[in-house]
Amino acid sequence: MIQSFGNRDTELVWLREASPRIDPRIHKTSNRKLHQLDAAVSLNSLRVPPGNRLEALKGDRKGTFSIRVNQQWRITFRWTEAGPADVVIEDYH
Repeated sequence: MIQSFGNRDTELVWLREASPRIDPRIHKTSNRKLHQLDAAVSLNSLRVPPGNRLEALKGDRKGTFSIRVNQQWRITFRWTEAGPADVVIEDYH
C-alpha cells in the first residue's frame, strides 16, 4: 500500500484529478501504474509486467526505485517495510 506521495501532483493523478504539472496524456497509464504500486506486496513483485522496468537509481538517488510510465516519465519511490513511500511521477531525464 502506498504510504505517502512526494508531491501533490502525483496524489492528484492517484485521485483521478487534473494535475497541471503532469502531462495529461499519461494520467491514465500513470494511475494504472500507481495502483500496481499500491497492490505490490514486495519490491520484486513490481518486476511484472516486464514493461515496468523496475530499476534501482544510483548516485544521489540511491535508495530510490523507479518504474516506467513511458519513455519519458517514471514513477519513483522509496521501498519501506510498509510499502512504497515518497511516490512521485516525474520526468527525471
